[in-house]
Amino acid sequence: MLLQTTRPNIVQAIRAYRVDDLMHAAQAAGQHFLYANLTVAQSKQDVLDKIAEAFLFPLHFGKNLDALYDCMTDLVHRSGAQPGFVVVLEQLPDNPRFDREAREQLLDAFRDAADYWAERRIAFRCFYSFAVARSAETSAWERINDLPQAPEKPAPKAAPKNGVNPNFGMNMPMMSSAFDTAMWLTAA
Repeated sequence: MLLQTTRPNIVQAIRAYRVDDLMHAAQAAGQHFLYANLTVAQSKQDVLDKIAEAFLFPLHFGKNLDALYDCMTDLVHRSGAQPGFVVVLEQLPDNPRFDREAREQLLDAFRDAADYWAERRIAFRCFYSFAVARSAETSAWERINDLPQAPEKPAPKAAPKNGVNPNFGMNMPMMSSAFDTAMWLTAA
């Protein structure tokens, strides 16, 4: 049912789909399920290496976009009749070494593959997600685990013998609280 509601030759963001659901739908339809988790990839070469490894490309894979297209189309087409494809590219990098232009070039290779298979009336669906870029403006809550540990506080200084608390004012007794307004009024 899941694949019946999605165009047969498309490259789109994964959005509301779950990877497990796509895998089960591909299996139920008898289609190839190709999955690449690109979480650790940082550059175009890393992305191509991870895809080649995950999709079990031949050793002679040229590790460029033309070779990717060839492996996704002609090489597979020559191996016989194909039932269809569901491809998932999870966590495409978002960094200066793999910028928007590089991502679009990669997705264009998959769009071209979708067109190739469409001409042969074979379904080719590619779903992708982006790694979430972490900006300097992320909230403290999102960065809580990234914060360095606070250094040990130095030992408190010995209180002066005259009973004055230097942290609260000259007339505040040592054991008072900053929130004890009665003590502040008496000291004034």
